Amino acid sequence: MGKRILLVDDDQAIVKGVRYMLEQEGFTTDTAEDGEEALEKFRADPCDLILLDVMLPKMDGMTVCQRIREFSSVPIIMLTAKGDDMDRILGLEYGADDYIPKPFNQLEVVTRVKAVLRRASAAPVVNEERRVITVHELEVNPIKRTVSVAGRDIRLTAKEFDLLLLLIENPGKPFTRKDMLQRVWNYAYDGDDRTVDVHIRRLREKIERDTNNPVYIKTKWGVGYYFWDYRDNA
Repeated sequence: MGKRILLVDDDQAIVKGVRYMLEQEGFTTDTAEDGEEALEKFRADPCDLILLDVMLPKMDGMTVCQRIREFSSVPIIMLTAKGDDMDRILGLEYGADDYIPKPFNQLEVVTRVKAVLRRASAAPVVNEERRVITVHELEVNPIKRTVSVAGRDIRLTAKEFDLLLLLIENPGKPFTRKDMLQRVWNYAYDGDDRTVDVHIRRLREKIERDTNNPVYIKTKWGVGYYFWDYRDNA
């Protein structure tokens, strides 16, 4: 059975077209017309990915995303109005993994869905070189894809985890925003640098004691970001 997608949009033309394309690619697709229905359906029967419109009746997409992030790290792709940068940034702030501006090509939606699912479900190679990484109070398990700080479990989205793993496995190495977009998003991403900045800010909020003076994720001015080189302090 193919992966299950929950498509949330009140525009029936969009729902009909996107659902058809997804099912042609082997996905099982359920739909919801408003935010409350989407949340109820996901709680009752979790899916593998959510395509979530921002503008919805009863409960807007941002609120739905935020509510789901309280108990699940399911991949979420926001559908936003073309040119509405605030919706895109807010979507990422609330925990979305990606966004697609409207109007969109339905083939692009399928491509994005496949890419996000591929990253979220890729099974890490289990070997002795990928043991749990412990740095000060931070503990990252690349196999189980879990993170804890001072013994407290931290819930990350798939993209947040992938960014953290990229940085922590390359301590001291600065990555440009373009590098991180290519490595973590794993396809020809057409977003802008703010996508990375938002994810880094969310990561810092979750793992750093003081986001104004981060210990783990550092900024390399004029370049990008890097993880504190803990090897120099071993």
